[in-house]
Amino acid sequence: MEIELDKSFKERVLHAVLFEVTANVIIALSLAWLMNVSVLQSGSLSVISALAATAWNFVFNKFFDALQKKYAFQRTFLVRAIHAVCFETGLIITLIPVAMVMLNLRVTEAFFVEIGLVLFFLPYTMLFNWLYDYLRWTFVGRKRSVI
Repeated sequence: MEIELDKSFKERVLHAVLFEVTANVIIALSLAWLMNVSVLQSGSLSVISALAATAWNFVFNKFFDALQKKYAFQRTFLVRAIHAVCFETGLIITLIPVAMVMLNLRVTEAFFVEIGLVLFFLPYTMLFNWLYDYLRWTFVGRKRSVI
């Protein structure tokens, strides 16, 4: 299977939207079932979390890039691991109060909900992207190579 690296802007938007919509549906339904809350509550938390993660990603990476510019360090494996841990830690800290309010949880419960979301996104991201690449190759990539 060949991976297309030069995807169009439209395809990248489609990929991002499919990724977020699929994740939000899975999270909303799973949280509603696991926590015995309404799909409206769990879905709202999921959407707000996605928006917060997007905003945090922008702010955090701007700050991280500024640090790299100032201190001229290389993005080694260790630096990337530290980057990922710091990003996720900041996101969890940001979203704990949101989960507390939206799902009427105590701080420890909200903490574990957020940890669960992080643990969900690790395999989800890998599986979603693998499936997307496979389906793209199956329905688009093969046709181009035949022509």
